[in-house]
Amino acid sequence: MAKITSIKQQVKDSKRYSIFIDGKYSFSLSELALINSELKLGQEISKSELKNFKQESDLDRAYNRVLNLLARRSRSQWEVEDYLKRKKYDSEQIEKILNKLRDRYLINDLSFANAWIENRRLLKNMSKRKLMQELRAKRINDEIINEVMGLDETGELEVLKELVAKKRSQSRYKDDLKLMQYLSRQGFNYNDIKTVLQKED
Repeated sequence: MAKITSIKQQVKDSKRYSIFIDGKYSFSLSELALINSELKLGQEISKSELKNFKQESDLDRAYNRVLNLLARRSRSQWEVEDYLKRKKYDSEQIEKILNKLRDRYLINDLSFANAWIENRRLLKNMSKRKLMQELRAKRINDEIINEVMGLDETGELEVLKELVAKKRSQSRYKDDLKLMQYLSRQGFNYNDIKTVLQKED
């Protein structure tokens, strides 16, 4: 049996605590994980318990890394999974973390897709095709994409009209051909582009 000889708050990360076993650093836990573990000074733990705590420490660290990632902006499930793979976590660890995030509603591709469209609509004049391409790049499945796009009431021609007016202020897009090529790259179809350009004042 080994004994917990010290539990110290970390200097670089005040939300994590280092656990010392028999006078030597062994593993660390977040504040919440430490409380849930019910570890205390002088407690004796077996080798198998120590192994489990070290595994829990790795998962706890990974989970908190993901929380920091999600604090910057919401992510699709694929983005979180890809992040964890790049951090070299194995498939079993990744699935445990994803399950925990799903249980706490911290990742949800439907909510993510709705928020993505709402934010992009506020920031840019975008075609529906371009929005769908962006969501597919985040590995959102087509069923969810079709659902959220069906709820998007933004008129494609209105968006296109606003974008044309914006781009016309730039000298390079005074030329109809260059403007049409740009709009096509943005996912707008030829007939809509032609319709809007013909109706320009």
